[in-house]
Amino acid sequence: MKPTLFLLAAGMGSRYGGLKQLDGLGPNGETIMDYSIYDAIQAGFGKIVWVIRKDFEEQFRTQILAKYQHKVPCELCFQALDALPEGFSVPEGRQKPWGTNHAVLMGKDVIKEPFCVINCDDFYNRDAFMVIGKFLSELPEGAKNQYAMVGFRVGNTLSENGTVARGLCSTDAEGHLTTVVERTEIVRCAEDGSNAGAVTEAIRYKDENGKWIEVADNTPVSMNMWGFTPDYFNYSQDEFKAFLSDPKNIENLKTEFFIPLMVNKLINEKTATVKVLDTTSKWFGVTYAADREDTVKRIKKLVNEGVYPNKLF
Repeated sequence: MKPTLFLLAAGMGSRYGGLKQLDGLGPNGETIMDYSIYDAIQAGFGKIVWVIRKDFEEQFRTQILAKYQHKVPCELCFQALDALPEGFSVPEGRQKPWGTNHAVLMGKDVIKEPFCVINCDDFYNRDAFMVIGKFLSELPEGAKNQYAMVGFRVGNTLSENGTVARGLCSTDAEGHLTTVVERTEIVRCAEDGSNAGAVTEAIRYKDENGKWIEVADNTPVSMNMWGFTPDYFNYSQDEFKAFLSDPKNIENLKTEFFIPLMVNKLINEKTATVKVLDTTSKWFGVTYAADREDTVKRIKKLVNEGVYPNKLF
């Protein structure tokens, strides 16, 4: 069975200032997700699923879905703040979405095969899709608890225009993930977090106490490029109920149910293994509006080199 590509597209892109998932960056208005889908099709993926917000469904269907629906099977699912298990309700004052693993849960009814989860605004490159596509397509029929993650080196995933959020990873001798910790502020900076001389400074993240902690350039990080089998949905559903039952997660109106939170639980309990698929690829994307110009130039270079056709679809 061919794997499915599951694209997380429900975010507004608050730091970027608009629906960056629909921003045309290629020579014919292609979006970053256009290149991801093109690469995924080349890598043997057989279906495309998006999770979006219901309020931009019409724009999404017109601007995005229409390009693909005659080339590959496509489906939409929707993330909403009130998409909660029975017996739970949205806390008063909560406006922030519930996070990436809540978004993944929205695909439960439409994905029945091994699948790869990605962000829509990250340019991963074809090799990453080939690597994870191969892993998923070679899983035995009915496989469970055998997951994967494409690991990028943190030094290859930074933005020159501000901090980025990454899942910092550790692996065992067999290349399986042992821990992944979401760090929401990672940047090349001085010990005090200033960007003076940032080019020559170390990579650091801000911990829970506001202290800047140094990490090595080749530390593997999650770019939210995960490979799962459908059993992952059931684990996530159960854990989301536990998450919502914890008073501190209800009192903090910005707490999110991240994918790394779910993955950590499964590997710590030895319920599942997550193979880290190494890549030296350099990430690029549009975390900030100032990233846009550089991304356009990089895509143009790839087109000029013949990596991609001038017009994708």
